[in-house]
Amino acid sequence: MQTQQIKKGDDETVPDESFEKTAKELQKKINESEEALFSSKVIQEYRNPTHFGLLENPTTSAVVTGPCGDTMKIMLHIENQHITDASFWTDGCGPTIACGNLLAKTIIGRSIEDTEKLSAEHLLRLLGGLPKDHVHCSKLTVNTLHQAISQYKKTVKR
Repeated sequence: MQTQQIKKGDDETVPDESFEKTAKELQKKINESEEALFSSKVIQEYRNPTHFGLLENPTTSAVVTGPCGDTMKIMLHIENQHITDASFWTDGCGPTIACGNLLAKTIIGRSIEDTEKLSAEHLLRLLGGLPKDHVHCSKLTVNTLHQAISQYKKTVKR
């Protein structure tokens, strides 16, 4: 974050302390609001996503836009019918990021057959739940995963 500077004299400047204080107070209110709405797991996953980004040369991928307008892309590396790496990209909200990140962490090392059984409800349980107006985020994420697997199966059958 860039701090505003106030001229103190000649060429000397100091940070605008009132700006810094206001920014810290605002961030504290945002954090308190998030903590009242979301589980600690959801907050942890979207504040520190470890699998956000584009995967180089994925074996398969899928892109789905949900009814809320959020878009999710899931990319997978698959070897011997097992997911060896996964990543996601989204333009969505914090809960969508949390869903994508936890899903990627959960499926790495699993078989395609096992991964296909993953449901939005299972992902919600892993996250400790989501408010009703964000439940669709888990559905978008799992639907995108299932489309990526379906795409992979079509490719393998050729």
